[in-house]
Amino acid sequence: MAGNDLPSLARVKLSDLIPSEGLPSDLYKLSVSTLSQSLAQYSAAIIQLCPTDAALLRASLESARLYFQQRPSYPSADSIQTNDSREWCKTSGYYVDPQLWQETYDFRPGLTPTEPENEIEFPPSGLSDIFALLGKAARDILDAISFYLNLRSSPFTEILDNVPLRNREISSSVLSICCHARPSFQGAQHHNLTTQEDGQLVMFSEHEHEHQVDKSLISLLKSDKAGLYIRDFHGRWVLVDGDLGPQEAIVCPGLALYQATAGYISPALMRTEIGNLQGNMFGRCSLAFKLMPKAMTSLNCSEMRAAGHGVEPQFQLPVPVDDFMQRSHPTDQLFNRHNFPSFNFPAAQEGKEKSFSSCILSLDRSNAHTGSMKPLLRRRKSNVRCKPLPPSKRLRLEAQRVLKERVQDIADKKGIKLRFCALKECENHIRSLDSPCANLRLEIGWPPGVPFVHPHDLPNKAKIGFLETYEPGWTATHDMELSLIDPGQPSQHSGEL
Repeated sequence: MAGNDLPSLARVKLSDLIPSEGLPSDLYKLSVSTLSQSLAQYSAAIIQLCPTDAALLRASLESARLYFQQRPSYPSADSIQTNDSREWCKTSGYYVDPQLWQETYDFRPGLTPTEPENEIEFPPSGLSDIFALLGKAARDILDAISFYLNLRSSPFTEILDNVPLRNREISSSVLSICCHARPSFQGAQHHNLTTQEDGQLVMFSEHEHEHQVDKSLISLLKSDKAGLYIRDFHGRWVLVDGDLGPQEAIVCPGLALYQATAGYISPALMRTEIGNLQGNMFGRCSLAFKLMPKAMTSLNCSEMRAAGHGVEPQFQLPVPVDDFMQRSHPTDQLFNRHNFPSFNFPAAQEGKEKSFSSCILSLDRSNAHTGSMKPLLRRRKSNVRCKPLPPSKRLRLEAQRVLKERVQDIADKKGIKLRFCALKECENHIRSLDSPCANLRLEIGWPPGVPFVHPHDLPNKAKIGFLETYEPGWTATHDMELSLIDPGQPSQHSGEL
């Protein structure tokens, strides 16, 4: 790949990524190729929006800066982020993360933020316009990636929100307006790590030094000052927003796309610079649109298999989105940064189109004049046998399936919103008749003696009780498999997909 490395992030016009009926144009194929190579090499690319959108982006960032400047120096207790992963699709309004020295305002259509008592909240302006602009751009980019992978048109429609949202629907995607290191913000301890980057001394948040990975399908990022670093193919941290034009934004793949494409599209590892000792840069505002899958859907690789791509064992089974978003995903177990596809950009030849190739797609040179593309399949050897899943993991996947197919259906019919307890707290709840979850357990027929927590977190013995209650006859068909499980041993699920 060294001979075909891009010297920097690729710049691609969004208008060139919008498909048209019929055969793909040379410009479209070249733009998709350039985008794909940049994502493979840097896990990021620069998207150029229409020049007329520059004014909207600039106005939104200026409005965000004014919004955070008028916020109190000390955050209220209600605005402190709780880090409750179950709330991933319900964030809205203002909140702070003191450890990251970051303030955020989340705009989520369909969900009105709760205002503090005796206070009138004036959010940043233009949020709905920016949400629509970046949301459309993210979907166009996702379709371009689908073309690159030789998938059918719009393969992710089933896991995305309706456009527009239907009555009483809440958006899964979110527009986050962030402010890093506001000088007047006193909610954080100044615990920073310093790193030498190209001869400059740069400060990063202690927690951000551990890397950040969005769980989105696609993220679009725009800031008023440079400071976003992404780890490239060679393991180097690259400043990606140092020379953005007014109508340009950074696009990054997320963990959900990594899962849905069986690991073919690697997510971006990011960290944010919060202080430059030479430039004295503080108060960095940014817009981050995150295209998210719907909570009650599943991430599966059926489209990848249908397109002829090899799917490794860890991607074989569908993963419920809500469960995926609540889990932690150690980056060192997700992918190997040294196994990226290679790209070739041969010079144009008379009578032939410019071709591009990767581990996914290549032009058939003999038929290049027709514009046809054939997948270069990376199939595993047919005699390699997949390692079977451990019984405890199969049990956990069964519990997740029954939660989605049975329990959620009961809750929906009764108009009940499921809010699970923490395991340790609920061990006391199930012994009390007036516990916070007693009525809810009774209404949906939750098994007696089983804590009212997400089945993913139940010990194996409790998972069996859960399955026997909601799927009659389950034990008879699974006794052989479960004989290998120690019923008293808690499920070991951290880091598994």
